[in-house]
Amino acid sequence: MLRETTVAIIGSGLAGISLALRLADQGVGCLILTKSKLASGSSVWAQGGIAAVLDPQDSFDSHIQDTLEAGAGLCHEAAVRTVVEGAPDAIRWLSHAGVHFDGEDASSQGLHLAREGGHSHRRVAHVADTTGRAVVNTLDRQILASPNISVLENHTAIDLIVGPVGRDSQRQGVAGLYALDGETGAVTTIHAQAVVLATGGASKAYLYTSNPDSSTGDGVAMAWRAGCSVANLEFVQFHPTCLYHPHAGNFLISEAVRGEGGKLLLPDGTPFMTSHDGRAELAPRDIVARAIDYEMKKGGHDCVYLDISHLGARQIKQHFPGIYERCLSFSIDITKEPVPVVPAAHYTCGGITTDLNGRTDLEGLYALGENAHTGLHGANRLASNSLLECIVFSERATPAILKYLESSSPIGPRPPDWDESQVSDPDELVVVAHNWDELRRFMWDYVGIVRTSRRLQRAANRLHLLHEEIRDFYSHFRVNRDLLELRNLVAVSELIVRCAAERRESRGLHFTQDFPSPVPGQRHDTVLRPAPKH
Repeated sequence: MLRETTVAIIGSGLAGISLALRLADQGVGCLILTKSKLASGSSVWAQGGIAAVLDPQDSFDSHIQDTLEAGAGLCHEAAVRTVVEGAPDAIRWLSHAGVHFDGEDASSQGLHLAREGGHSHRRVAHVADTTGRAVVNTLDRQILASPNISVLENHTAIDLIVGPVGRDSQRQGVAGLYALDGETGAVTTIHAQAVVLATGGASKAYLYTSNPDSSTGDGVAMAWRAGCSVANLEFVQFHPTCLYHPHAGNFLISEAVRGEGGKLLLPDGTPFMTSHDGRAELAPRDIVARAIDYEMKKGGHDCVYLDISHLGARQIKQHFPGIYERCLSFSIDITKEPVPVVPAAHYTCGGITTDLNGRTDLEGLYALGENAHTGLHGANRLASNSLLECIVFSERATPAILKYLESSSPIGPRPPDWDESQVSDPDELVVVAHNWDELRRFMWDYVGIVRTSRRLQRAANRLHLLHEEIRDFYSHFRVNRDLLELRNLVAVSELIVRCAAERRESRGLHFTQDFPSPVPGQRHDTVLRPAPKH
């Protein structure tokens, strides 16, 4: 089956849908592909909010400095300034779109601003503790009402199509993609003038994660296979406080809980963060996650505890209703008792290298959101800068894409259809399930919060074997979603390990016992480029 569109957007999180709305307002036809339903992806799960300088006592320079400090010397200052200075307009754009942020005092333009770890001021606009869901649901209503936007649900992107673009047959770029229809099992050829990767991160490579099952690194893997460079994938952010309960799945306890005075405690009730960092619970996430990891291993604890009960029942229920209700469903009353928490893989700070307009190395291919490396996050993302990045870069990418569409018109020749004439139905799908489990366990053990050169080499050896096994499986059998996601996770895991092995120092989220201190000479991005195709 063939589908044609002007712009194909892979991913239905905040980056993808905000770009689709902006392009649609300019009369551009967009097709959004999502692996499940429209309101899916990591953006929906974002609890904290969106950082922006809205308080007269705050300043752009302060927000920039906090971001640079969290990024441990690897942030690109131009990217940081671009995003920080675009933040107030991002909040206004969302408010105009119908997002109703929590409001209290007039000094902050009518918004209640929370404070989170790493921030020197209250600057996080939020909708209670379910900001991501509120924002995505609001914008999704506009997506469904737009005559210029189509949505293809239950479709998993397989690979990008690179070929002739525009009127010049010698001009090579991205001409579309292949996608698996999850309902019929058929592969659709999507012919597009431009393609945008907004697929989120790759935290599902780890055994414990706060992310939904869809976070399998699809965008990074597809871009790498198509010839794009990637950067800084060694920097995987582990959220310090994921609810520890056998039936809780991937539920986060928001950074804002610590921002409101929540204390981290050992099982015997002893606070411990002041012995790790002078900022205690308000230290950046990498420091808090390592502190918890250290205390759990030192004491042999399954978890630590986060206590917010001092705030009082009324304020807890007002500011953290989602967390309160979720914990209560597991018989944990956070107004009276501490919450058991553990760190979990949360955010991929590196990704596909882009410029400040979302352009990648390939003509006609753009990347936005968590699967992109814009230079904003450096070696560690500052809390609540991620949703902000999605909005600001969707605004910046819009004129760049419009200009490209004009220069590449008309759409190039039809790409070839998917060929599965040499494959058969898989006979041992259990292999995929077993490989998936093996990958997530050794990535957690060897490429987690604390690393060593030996652990990285062990991971590399296992990844090589998995890569060969999956390549053989992929070559001989019809694809399904599990196989495609595992193929992408293994590819991105190999890139994570390669980046980590190249960084022979500890910086930000990358901590190795062999090189426990930062090295000034390694204050640069870890950039990987695919080998040229012959």
